Amino acid sequence: MLKFASISLLALAAATPAFAETTDSEGGDDIVVTASGIEQPRDEVGQAITIIDADTIEKRQTVDIVDLLATTPGVRFNRTGSTGSVAGISLRGAETTQTLVLIDGVKVNDPSGIGDGYDFGHLLTGNIDRIEVLRGSNSVVHGSQAIGGVVSLMTATPAGGFAANASSEYGYSDTLSAKADLSGSAGAISGGIGGAYFRTDGISSAAVGTEKDGYKNFAGNARLKVAFSDALSLDLRGYYINADLDYDSFFGAPADSADVANLDQYVGYAGLNLGLFDGNFTSRAAVTWMRNERDYYFVRGTAPDYGYSGTNLRFEYQGVVTPAQQAKLIFGYEHERPDYDFFGFGSTDSQKANIDSVYALGIVQPLAGLSLSGGVRHDDHSQFGGATTFGANANYSPNAGATNFRLSYGEGFKAPSLYQLYDAFSGNAALRPERSKSHDIGIDQSLADGRALISLTAFLRNTTEQINYDNATFKYGNIDRTRAKGVEATLALKPVDALNVTASYSYIDARDRSGRAAFDGKRLPRRAEQAVSLSADYDWSFGLSTGATLTMVGDSFDDAANAVPLDGYALAGIRASFAVGDHFEITGRVDNLLDADYATSAGYGTYGRAAYGGVRARF
Repeated sequence: MLKFASISLLALAAATPAFAETTDSEGGDDIVVTASGIEQPRDEVGQAITIIDADTIEKRQTVDIVDLLATTPGVRFNRTGSTGSVAGISLRGAETTQTLVLIDGVKVNDPSGIGDGYDFGHLLTGNIDRIEVLRGSNSVVHGSQAIGGVVSLMTATPAGGFAANASSEYGYSDTLSAKADLSGSAGAISGGIGGAYFRTDGISSAAVGTEKDGYKNFAGNARLKVAFSDALSLDLRGYYINADLDYDSFFGAPADSADVANLDQYVGYAGLNLGLFDGNFTSRAAVTWMRNERDYYFVRGTAPDYGYSGTNLRFEYQGVVTPAQQAKLIFGYEHERPDYDFFGFGSTDSQKANIDSVYALGIVQPLAGLSLSGGVRHDDHSQFGGATTFGANANYSPNAGATNFRLSYGEGFKAPSLYQLYDAFSGNAALRPERSKSHDIGIDQSLADGRALISLTAFLRNTTEQINYDNATFKYGNIDRTRAKGVEATLALKPVDALNVTASYSYIDARDRSGRAAFDGKRLPRRAEQAVSLSADYDWSFGLSTGATLTMVGDSFDDAANAVPLDGYALAGIRASFAVGDHFEITGRVDNLLDADYATSAGYGTYGRAAYGGVRARF
């Protein structure tokens, strides 16, 4: 059992945790998109955002997106076994279904899921170039599901001229991963295409099992941009995942079984961008499409026994007016049509809904160093009616960005899923949307000419009308209230040019406030109160780069009644790479170096010590 007194002391001694990736703080010219839906300098934003950039993704050599996110403050995760198994991300103690996920600007939460959540299990790093994690409710900009926050993943922007990259890695449990991408531009046209393949024999997803659960994943992405003029451009993006997973049955206690799951995920974006009046009025009109097809087999090689498909077709319009250099008005309209289909166990079902949304957001800088944002959104759902949300934030720097004081208030809502509304056995057409109110206050400080960056944030979120299965009525109901409060701290150090150190710490007190005797006051399941991550990388003068990451997570519970404990754990990993000339690199890493025995979901297995080696090429 890992006790967190020592972790907390380590966190304080290290000045605590981490700008894991680029920083949480907010460094001068960094650009973020998730706060307002448009590009903004980080020091104009009052919300807590972590950036995981391309250099960090490459240095860490991490294959699974979840493992990258786990090193950022405020993030908790759980996974049900081998790579590819169901994995959920919780932000600041919110439900995993209350995390909004975007890939290249397209909402990818699954309308066919029980709670419209996103399964991170199939999302690997192969095609991903940048990740933004916004913590705190932000439905004014992003609509439904942005209660805990937003995870936005982006593929690479096409390079000028021509660029090509390829890599391959092999290691533990006959695991092979490979990826390649090409990009370039010629005149008014730029584009890129990439593909990533992953295969492993895996481990037993059931902790008591002996049979390995294998996994295969192919992901492809493409981008094309055509600039018809300086003012008008066409933007096309596509993303695709095909995954095949052996998993252990979750009907009852996890145990070895022959079950198989297959996924096809399609993501598409087509947008027109128009700038008028010397760029003081810009418009973006886009159609986005996401489809998830999930088939489940009790025995491989037979017809699927049951399956789900979820589609979300969206139209988006966004306008940005800049009447003065110190002011922007962002406004928009969205129409969304989620639908899902189910077959299996002798029945079929098909449901859909329509959501129309309007929003407006103002950003002003009335004084030097002060940026204020505020907005309102209204969503009209064809089933439950309307939901209105508000949000505001401020960022003040008295010294040209060396110090930033942040303050934000955000409201969030989450529409009931189609399953929760319409399922023949447990659906409830009278459900209301989940609602949240989120507050945070923070400070970011740059020291030693930018060689040290420190960020501290305190937050509080209350969620009401939360949907859960009601054992009294055998239907879903708005029966829960929850509260989450805590602190996040990050640190980034660069004492010399060759050394980068990042750390992150977060304390999250997430509890049930429903008033139900069996659960009220209990900690929410699978959400450890404390977590620390520390990473260091050093670039040697002769082409060698070495690094290590240590992540420590405190105790938690697997269930809402707090009857099934999950012990805390510590994971250590080391990595190295060596440049061979200008175009090639040899890589190697060892995960779970100390061979820790741990679990993020009761009854499910996790990887022990595992080593991998590979090569990279760039042109």
